Amino acid sequence: MQPSQAQQSKSTGLRLNHVGIYAKDYDESMRFYTQTMGLKEAFTIKDAAGKPTLSYLQITKDTFLEIAPATGDRAVGLSHVGIWPENLAATVALLRQRGVKVDDPRTGATLTSITNVTDPNGIRLELLDFLPGSAPKKAMDDWK
Repeated sequence: MQPSQAQQSKSTGLRLNHVGIYAKDYDESMRFYTQTMGLKEAFTIKDAAGKPTLSYLQITKDTFLEIAPATGDRAVGLSHVGIWPENLAATVALLRQRGVKVDDPRTGATLTSITNVTDPNGIRLELLDFLPGSAPKKAMDDWK
């Protein structure tokens, strides 16, 4: 066996921003990741009744773990991988040129422009960019 060589060409400005999971017990997961693992809660989005719909836990300045409660429609486990391209519009155009089905970006609850791509394994890749006032961008800017 010979060691493999890293990717020869630099990526096209893609960065990992977050990994999303659906938690079987949201409160228990929040305690685990904040108290046991020591991650900082960056922000939480709540529904009209005040129940959390998702939380971002900050790992580094621009890397997060997103936790959302599992439901009947959202099985416990990996939800998605959040990829932050240098230029979302150019990345969407390039993927479409390569035959990938990509919807037009929409604005999410965190004031993030997002669209989704599914990889060959069925894993959802959330491509994103931050709009003015977005919660993740504010957390990154406030990182100490």
